[in-house]
Amino acid sequence: MDEDTATEILEATYRALCRYGYAELTLENIAEEADRSKGIIHYHYDNKENLFVELLDFLYERYTTQLPSVEGGTPRAQLSALLDVVLTDEETTPDQEIRTALLEVKAQAPYNDAIQTRLTNFDEVLFERIQDIIAAGVEIGEFDTTVEPAVAAEFLVTIITGAHTRCVAVECSSEQLHETITRYVEKHLIAEELSEAPH
Repeated sequence: MDEDTATEILEATYRALCRYGYAELTLENIAEEADRSKGIIHYHYDNKENLFVELLDFLYERYTTQLPSVEGGTPRAQLSALLDVVLTDEETTPDQEIRTALLEVKAQAPYNDAIQTRLTNFDEVLFERIQDIIAAGVEIGEFDTTVEPAVAAEFLVTIITGAHTRCVAVECSSEQLHETITRYVEKHLIAEELSEAPH
């Protein structure tokens, strides 16, 4: 399968996932979305699970290319930009649809090592990026010097993951959660003399 065809199928899988959710999605739905025959999809992917592993790899590449976009500026500005990236969705597909679908995928992780490994990769790259930003902020005095970067990063990754779940499970506003997490960062991480200053 050439790269263009592979990309088309994976993008179609993403769109179909948003539309149908993981549990209801079939290879027929993906083939229809890709305007390809089911036989072509099935030829390259044995089953839905294998296709989803490839989709997670595809989304991981897209996700990791977004994170460098928060580089530049102060650590405070970088952390703010990173929260914008991970707590909002700029895709044309409505947030609720993709968040619901991805929650279904996450529910498969305890039973599927390949999916769990891919989701762990997402978690680790987010943790490392946040930890690096906070460490840089502590070093230059922009973040409180009592902040432990690894602990703060672990907390924020947990909160971000929980926010994604909460948006789906109880239909909590992503904008509200974004504001809450941002206010927490400003209150507990930013050095006191900078906490009221614009960034």
